[in-house]
Amino acid sequence: MRHKLKQELLEFNILLRSIPATVVTLFVVSVICMNLLANKTLLQLDWIALDGGILISWLSFMCMDIITKHFGPKASNWISILAVAINLLTCLIFFTASIIPSNAGDYSAFDGIFGGTWFILLGSTIAFLLSALINNTLNWLIGKAFLRDPNGKLAFAVRTYVSTFFGQFFDNFIFSIIVFVFFAPIFWDGFHWTVLQCTTCALTGAVAELIMEILFSPIGYRITQRWRAEAVGKEYLDHLERGKKR
Repeated sequence: MRHKLKQELLEFNILLRSIPATVVTLFVVSVICMNLLANKTLLQLDWIALDGGILISWLSFMCMDIITKHFGPKASNWISILAVAINLLTCLIFFTASIIPSNAGDYSAFDGIFGGTWFILLGSTIAFLLSALINNTLNWLIGKAFLRDPNGKLAFAVRTYVSTFFGQFFDNFIFSIIVFVFFAPIFWDGFHWTVLQCTTCALTGAVAELIMEILFSPIGYRITQRWRAEAVGKEYLDHLERGKKR
């Protein structure tokens, strides 16, 4: 067990050295921003509800798709866990700042936003981790089905669009179930959503987020092509190959 843990830690350290810092940074920042932007509802109808997170959630999923395409689903899962850990640390710092009293002015709005709600954070964390696992696994499996031209535009588009749609759907659905079905009736004076409302809003939200992904996915494709041409992450990929031969 100890040997296995050491091997996993070594592999993780190699991965961090191999993935370009810009992509990891954008991914982590997008996860943190999603958590903050989700505090504002942009649209709420009977059949759809969209929060501010839609403005940047496409970036999180695009980063996962890029990493999965080049480094594999395990690497993308590791970076997703890292992003969640940093987000939780950030939320802890924000919460600490919100409960420190100040006589310099009225910071109630600041405290309300950055203080957060624990069950919303719990719901978003669980939903993101599970949706990341679904997105990365599905993306990789679809990519394996393209035997003729696995690095072409069509293969990248199909694996990205399908995995993003299902990943976003389960992200929205799991979050809605946890927050609005289980916790909201207890802590928000009986306010709640039905499972049908959660499903409908998750579906329409996934469609809206998929449109954002389609608009920006050409950028992701060009990045993966450049990484492949420049042999980015060779140390990590070689490490994986050596592991397969053992």
